[in-house]
Amino acid sequence: MVGESITPTMEDYLEALFLLEKELKAVRVKDIAKRMGVKLPTVTSMLNTLARRGLVNHEKYEYVELTDKGSEIAEEVDRYHRILRSFLTDVLHVDEKQADEEACKMEHAISADTLDRFVKFMEFIEVCPRGGAGWLEYFNKYCSEGRKDKKECLKHMKEFMDEFAKSKGAQGKPKKRKKKKE
Repeated sequence: MVGESITPTMEDYLEALFLLEKELKAVRVKDIAKRMGVKLPTVTSMLNTLARRGLVNHEKYEYVELTDKGSEIAEEVDRYHRILRSFLTDVLHVDEKQADEEACKMEHAISADTLDRFVKFMEFIEVCPRGGAGWLEYFNKYCSEGRKDKKECLKHMKEFMDEFAKSKGAQGKPKKRKKKKE
């Protein structure tokens, strides 16, 4: 997903280290093993691989830390994970634990281009919600131009509401007729 030579497992380790660095003053191999649910030698082996690629700094019996390159990848993986998990929990109302597990699978299973488009879609929904027939057209405009300002979003929402009101007037309940005087 993030880099051609980065495997999903490597991404998981980078993300775990990224999150641990936020929680702890110093991260040790045992912290990563506990977070990942694996044995110490497994973590050490992966850290050696990541160190050779310039993604982590790690010396035997020392603390582990992400390099700038590793941090950049880990932050992106974490961002994708959070957005996918948010979609699953907030939009589809999937259980949090299940959503977390499935978001992890999804972030590795789809292409970077598709995931980028999905992320833009979620951001679009958050910053400029609207409905109506032109909704997807506005989304495509958002993808190509980004968010210009809130006024444009409000303008489109008002247009939608006006159209909706007109359609209800035409299709809604028949207007009451005045009673004829007898």
